[in-house]
Amino acid sequence: MLLMPKLSATLLLCASVYAATDGEVVSFLKKGIGNNPSISNLEVEINGKQNVSGMKGWQAYFVSIEADIKQGAENRHINQNGTYFVSGDVIAPELVNVKTGERYNDTVAPEFNPAYYTKANLISGDANAKNKVVIFSDPLCPFCRRYVPEAINYMAKYPKTFALYYYHFPLAQLHPAAVALSKAAIAAEQNGMENVTLLMYQVEINPNEKDEQKIIDAFNKTFKTKLNVTDLRRPSVVKQFEFDQKAVRAMMVNGTPTVFFNGDKDAKKMKYKDVKVK
Repeated sequence: MLLMPKLSATLLLCASVYAATDGEVVSFLKKGIGNNPSISNLEVEINGKQNVSGMKGWQAYFVSIEADIKQGAENRHINQNGTYFVSGDVIAPELVNVKTGERYNDTVAPEFNPAYYTKANLISGDANAKNKVVIFSDPLCPFCRRYVPEAINYMAKYPKTFALYYYHFPLAQLHPAAVALSKAAIAAEQNGMENVTLLMYQVEINPNEKDEQKIIDAFNKTFKTKLNVTDLRRPSVVKQFEFDQKAVRAMMVNGTPTVFFNGDKDAKKMKYKDVKVK
């Protein structure tokens, strides 16, 4: 599931012949996106580049786009990651292999930064296990609710084979309730509860709910806990939540679930099933 719609139609139309130095790529994107009168305080930054495997001469540019957007009477601040493809003087927002149908936007990503393999994010397995698997997820994402519990249960059976790391990535624009739900899970985990991430996917709450007390009540009903809204503001909870969001931005994650297997993005999210286990 996508994080949110693209910033504007202009973001999807930024494909043109253009001199492709880093500075000119940034200027080109700023000009294209900034032409939308609803967008202000626009910042565009290149966070990294990567050669596109199998596509000679093409590089993927990992770009962060930050802006304020006016939608009717509402003003929103947006942090959007994007991938653009550059070859010579050509820049395009999408790259598809016409022979295989592979959409490279779904497969390219920065290599996972080892600095984000932290004890707080390790939810199962031995940190020294042969395979490191990373999941970025929203507990109210419909696909996540099917995929994540199955993946957790499977890998937890083989702690010497899989070190499984989890990062909270609630899609606030799509599922507002996921933000408070994720923070409640962090709070419960810090209180010493086990299997919090797995059980979090069993909480029944309207994804559009914004009343934190109702979200906490639903969480407490599932977990038999006594958390309150103030627990969501706990400095240690806020710190962990912000750390996970930092990882989201650094790894250019745009949707859920996003999976990395041994440092590389796993577009099909099933490489862990290919590992021979005993």
